[in-house]
Amino acid sequence: MINDVDSIDWSSMGHAYGPAVDVPVWLRAMASPDPGVRERALGDFYSAAHHQGDVYACTAASLPFLFALADDPATPDRASIVELLVSIGRESVDRDDGGVRFAPDGTISTACTDSAAMMRDRSEAFVAHAADVDPGVRRAAIAGLGLFLDDADRAVGALCSRLPAASGIVERLLVVKTMADLALRLPAARTAATAWLRGLSDDTSAASDVRLAALVHHARCVPEAVGDDTVPVAIDLLRGLASARQPRTDEKLRRSGSGTGACTSAPDTASPDTPPQIVAAFADMERHNRVHAPITPLLRTLHRVLDHRVPERTALLTEQLRSLDPATRFDAIGMAQSLIGSWRGNHARLVTLIAECLLPEDPYTSVAAAETLGSLVPVTDVAREALAALVAAQRTAHGPDVWAAPDPLLRRAHQEAVTALARLDDPRALPGLLTALDTDVDAWRAVQVAGHLRRGADELVPRLCRRLAAVDFSQQAPGFSGGSLTSALAALGDPGAVPAITQAVTAAVRHEQWRSAALALEALASFGTDASPALDVVRPLADAPDVDLRAAATAALWALERDPADTVPRLHDLLGSYRDRDAADVLGRIGPAAVTALPRLKGMMTAGYEWPRLHAAVAVWDITGEAEADSVIGTLLEVWEKNEATAHHIVTFLGRMGPSAAPALPRLQAELARARRGRGVAHDEEVQRTCRILQLRLAASQDRERKHWELIPGTGAGPLRLGMSPAEVAHALQEPATPVGGPYAQEDFATAGVSVFYDDAGHLACIALGAATGPQTTLAGVPLAGRDPGQMEQWLLEDYAAEHGATILFTLDGSFALTDLGLLIRTQQIGGTRLTRPLIVIEDWFESTYYRDHLPLEGPPPKDEFL
Repeated sequence: MINDVDSIDWSSMGHAYGPAVDVPVWLRAMASPDPGVRERALGDFYSAAHHQGDVYACTAASLPFLFALADDPATPDRASIVELLVSIGRESVDRDDGGVRFAPDGTISTACTDSAAMMRDRSEAFVAHAADVDPGVRRAAIAGLGLFLDDADRAVGALCSRLPAASGIVERLLVVKTMADLALRLPAARTAATAWLRGLSDDTSAASDVRLAALVHHARCVPEAVGDDTVPVAIDLLRGLASARQPRTDEKLRRSGSGTGACTSAPDTASPDTPPQIVAAFADMERHNRVHAPITPLLRTLHRVLDHRVPERTALLTEQLRSLDPATRFDAIGMAQSLIGSWRGNHARLVTLIAECLLPEDPYTSVAAAETLGSLVPVTDVAREALAALVAAQRTAHGPDVWAAPDPLLRRAHQEAVTALARLDDPRALPGLLTALDTDVDAWRAVQVAGHLRRGADELVPRLCRRLAAVDFSQQAPGFSGGSLTSALAALGDPGAVPAITQAVTAAVRHEQWRSAALALEALASFGTDASPALDVVRPLADAPDVDLRAAATAALWALERDPADTVPRLHDLLGSYRDRDAADVLGRIGPAAVTALPRLKGMMTAGYEWPRLHAAVAVWDITGEAEADSVIGTLLEVWEKNEATAHHIVTFLGRMGPSAAPALPRLQAELARARRGRGVAHDEEVQRTCRILQLRLAASQDRERKHWELIPGTGAGPLRLGMSPAEVAHALQEPATPVGGPYAQEDFATAGVSVFYDDAGHLACIALGAATGPQTTLAGVPLAGRDPGQMEQWLLEDYAAEHGATILFTLDGSFALTDLGLLIRTQQIGGTRLTRPLIVIEDWFESTYYRDHLPLEGPPPKDEFL
């Protein structure tokens, strides 16, 4: 039939790149005896006649010839032809929804409808191909049984008969998946197909891979049937599979053992002139699309079915990351990244398991693990030491310049670990970054993270400045190099970079690289008045015709000179441009001196788009303060409700509003109750941290009737100081003590809501503050008494301790302490609620095993009504 290909008027049809006159050439070439010719023809057909899944008239006209090629035993690569047919058919069926579609020339197209009809008419061809002697043809055709057969009984029967005859795990899994596809597509097949899947999953005589596939795809078809036993059963089957497929001891760890993908790097086929970051991007795309274990698509499906069930998914991933099969472990890294990046929770265990994949002898897996850990900062802080250990081991084994090692896998593994450490602001990343900047090997990767490592500024800034001076702004696209360098220098905050950035502004303007000049001006503005020597360069640019350049120069002008008389009118004019948000931000920084811009800013607060409203509201607050509190908070809450992406900006600002942010408390609580992350892990973690602090601080408004004490770390709180005598304590509290006794000479002060304890020498050793009636003691502005224990623990341990490096101690009763502060947080039952009760304890008691093991203090407990 291929000889009849010229009987079609191909010139009357089009594809993605023009008239379809080349389609018959490709169809003939698909039967060529030359493998290279066949491969190019298939690639060209996919690219043009099936571009990104599109189906054109020429695609539909090609189907009879493709079927003829697939049916002819003499056709080489029949599996590829059948695979192409299934792809065209799948897209046609999916898009044949009754809607009107148009061809590239604008005329109405029926290509999808025609192609779908032909697939159904030729459905028996897929039944035949699914039983072909060639395993490649069989695997390509099996999906067609679920897509194109409209006779439910025929389709179910064909698939049932294929499973016993299937060879290998891949083919078996395809049969089971296709049965589920059929059940979801064809209602008449649903009952029989789901019953078959259920029976197969319960059949203990069936192979573990088949049972696991049946379990997963039954859950996919009947999600309401997912129960408490689904994941445990899946884990048991997964263990059985891993044990059966455990690699021999003489196999290299980097081999997948799956037969579907080897754990090795792809060959570098880029031209020498291709920028290295572009080469890396394409290599990463290829690597991320690989599947190393045959059960990986199945497990991904199970994770999609489980969706928001984070504990169950965590349990499943824990098993995957501990699998005896290295390919399963490798593929689990990406799935764990997806879970951690999409859902909130305590992911420390998963992060630790990913960190265990940082093996010096397995650089391929180390690349994936380190890259994932770097992308999930700050959640991955618990992996800091594992990253540092890998970096140290690589430097010991391969020398200090391992960043530039000739082995691409080793080099990339080291670079990913170093950049992940840099994102964690760990100084152990510095040697690697310096090697990159000194040798110029993948220096672009080091520049991306250099700004995170402020403690290395002394060595990084001179090198970054030299590279910035070498940027050729005459090129049309220097943006990555110049922009990333100025951003890194701004983040490092060393004023010594100001001359180099100023020169970059001048060079970019000279060559009319407005975007690069604007980025450099933004960097200059970050230095404030320390960049004032650049004023002569900046001031003329505030009148530039290019709006981006003018806006950046005006913002820099204010930061460097702080003259509102000159800057405010310029910003007022910019409020009428598309850079109105940037102008509003600078007006807010100017504060009350920008009062003349208030009418325009208030007008922006009623805009139809959320982002201008947000920036305008913040500026109005910064200019007027409490006077506009109601309208500002109302606008922000409306914006937040309409656009979740604004959460990070809004909660950051609410922290500046103090008690005026109280109307936002319900929204803050709702945000903390949300399970799915917002945009980006780092931003989402910051949103949660800020919401927790705000919630705790705003809750302090309930404590107006209580005394307020400030915690003095390691010393005391309010008027009490550790080491006082009983008489000094009574004098400070202006109340006689009620002796309680016990091993620590406990005394209660009911009016003050305080209990005190003494050491053997009679000196004050512990101050216990009542949860409900004791003085409200604050740390960093956050009240410690009478708060929700879970929220307090999360803030102290995940936010405060992480930021300040405090030492954490857990006592036998589940209380916790920040020993550097001398602070122990217990809980106390008040009515039907358990609330936090802070204790200030002397250092000796925290250092003593006896006292640590006997905290909380022995003796008769204080009465709840007093404390």
